[in-house]
Amino acid sequence: MFAVRSRIKAAVAAALVVGGVLSSFATGAPKYVFLFIGDGMSTPQRMAAEIFSKEIGRGQLHMNNLPYQANTRTSSASAIITDSAAAATAIACGVKTNNRMLGMDPDGKKIESVAEVAKRCGKKVGIATTVTISHATPAGFYAHQPHRSLNYEIGLDLVNSDFDYFCGGGLYGAFDNKKSPKYCGDIRELAREEGYTIATNRQEWEALKPGCKSWTYFADNALDFSIDADGSQPTLAEIVKKGIELLDGPEGFFFMCEGGKIDYAGHANDAATNLRDILALDDAVKVALDFQERHPQDTLIITTGDHETGGMSMGFAGVGGAFRVDMLRYQKISVEKFSDWFKSLVREKKGEITFEEIEAVLTEKFGFDFNGKHGGGKISLSKENIEALKAAFETDIGFVKKGVKDTTAHDVSRVYVFAQTAKNVLNAQAGVGWSSASHTALPTFTTAKGPGAEILVGIRHNTGLGKRLKALYEE
Repeated sequence: MFAVRSRIKAAVAAALVVGGVLSSFATGAPKYVFLFIGDGMSTPQRMAAEIFSKEIGRGQLHMNNLPYQANTRTSSASAIITDSAAAATAIACGVKTNNRMLGMDPDGKKIESVAEVAKRCGKKVGIATTVTISHATPAGFYAHQPHRSLNYEIGLDLVNSDFDYFCGGGLYGAFDNKKSPKYCGDIRELAREEGYTIATNRQEWEALKPGCKSWTYFADNALDFSIDADGSQPTLAEIVKKGIELLDGPEGFFFMCEGGKIDYAGHANDAATNLRDILALDDAVKVALDFQERHPQDTLIITTGDHETGGMSMGFAGVGGAFRVDMLRYQKISVEKFSDWFKSLVREKKGEITFEEIEAVLTEKFGFDFNGKHGGGKISLSKENIEALKAAFETDIGFVKKGVKDTTAHDVSRVYVFAQTAKNVLNAQAGVGWSSASHTALPTFTTAKGPGAEILVGIRHNTGLGKRLKALYEE
């Protein structure tokens, strides 16, 4: 086991800039710290999700009711608009760095994260996400790499971290990247040799017992959107509940949980999918709040976003400034999944399909009412809406007949024109606007409850969160 650790350290040169004596134990930090990060989630997303939640009978967002609140500026060292790597480094390590860098300052010096400080101070540590475990936000808490794309090297850092609970997606297929100049074996085998129990499905994950060090990945890439979930993967709330079971003990824990696919839906400007994933994150916050009720003097809960994605606006001029976000309840599938289904269908039929054949699907999946046809439609479509959908449909059929394999609005969303148009029609009807398919410079909204929560009040840079949490552990 120690030989494996030595090989990994030699491969990644994992010396850290740390302060204090390695055997010191924290006295100032709460026994339990939960940090929830909604990737791409800012104030508009949180406010829209709360209105949506009330409209569907779920009530207020738990994360919005936490008593201590702050606005958090998100610029990186290299740009006014941050990426997730620089934002995660700021939150985790308390330093501004360049976009794409993880756990390092702009000069390439490795900086200890709050999770690593917690581990050094005797706490157990959990890292969970709905995207790949090597994605920028979770990696910001355990990795130290000059570029977020170095998935194999990030995997080495994961094994070397000695953290107690990893849960989410995989490494983008980079488990055994023999082309890496730092290659020293299959990441999974190295992890097993370091004492990790690896689970790859719900049954193996559910069987994990307290006391084990575990790494679960349910997919090589990201997990399903909440709106598309079929139960084969656990919800984020279930992931947090299991994490508490495995991490709880006399030493306490630090637990970072990311709603990573909020960002994916933001890039796709898919409002219904975006809000459903925020509700899923909020359900996970509720699990932490229930735990806090049992340990009120010992538990700090923080919720924040790393940046805003999509430039969401609450209100759209095309519908007279109305905000009818409740209409989004009728969308039953992510635009990404709908696009994949549609592409498969039209290719299977070699483009020999009519718009009328698809109308019933749009009624079922988006709630569109085509002038009383198909039954069950809740959203009346104007003649202009229908013509826009027809035109997009014909465009995509044309792509198929011409042999075009794909057309991409964004690297992540991979949506066809027809899927985009269906989503845009629904967004417009609901009064949700978007200004971008990428990140914006909007500040995020941070809320907290519990001992130490007062450190977050005001208008602050995202580095303040990491600095203050690290200071709590090192008091």
